[in-house]
Parts: sequence; C-alpha cells; structure tokens
Amino acid sequence: MLDKKIVEKELSKLIEIRTEFLDYLDENIPKKSNNLEFDFKNNPKLNAKDIYEHFFKLDYQARKLRGYLVEELGFKAE
Repeated sequence: MLDKKIVEKELSKLIEIRTEFLDYLDENIPKKSNNLEFDFKNNPKLNAKDIYEHFFKLDYQARKLRGYLVEELGFKAE
C-alpha cells in the first residue's frame, strides 16, 4: 500500500520546483501592460541551460510521483 506521507512529500517537492520555475520566468521575461501575460515578443534571450535545468527538475519530480501513483493504482506504465 502506498504511503500517503511519501506522496504528500513528493507532491510538495513538485509544487516547490514548479514555483521556482515560474519565479525564474517572472524574473527573466517582462510582462505585458496587463501584467498577467508574458511579453515573449520583447523579451531578452533566455539562458537555454537555465531553462533546461528548471524543466529537468520539474519533469524528474513529476515522473517520480507518477511512478508511485502508477504502482498504487495498478496502471500500466508507458
């Protein structure tokens, strides 16, 4: 049986990593005048390595959490 504490811990990590990624985007991409949308048209060039590192952490954590859920719910992993 899946330990609920483990899932809560891993889900918290996922949320933390997602927040860090979004904070990075907020710091590096200007917003449009409505301050809700990123202004990709007028943004400086982003560091591809930094973007990849943030994405990799997010993807790794999501796959880790998925593994717990697939095992517990009996899905076939693809």
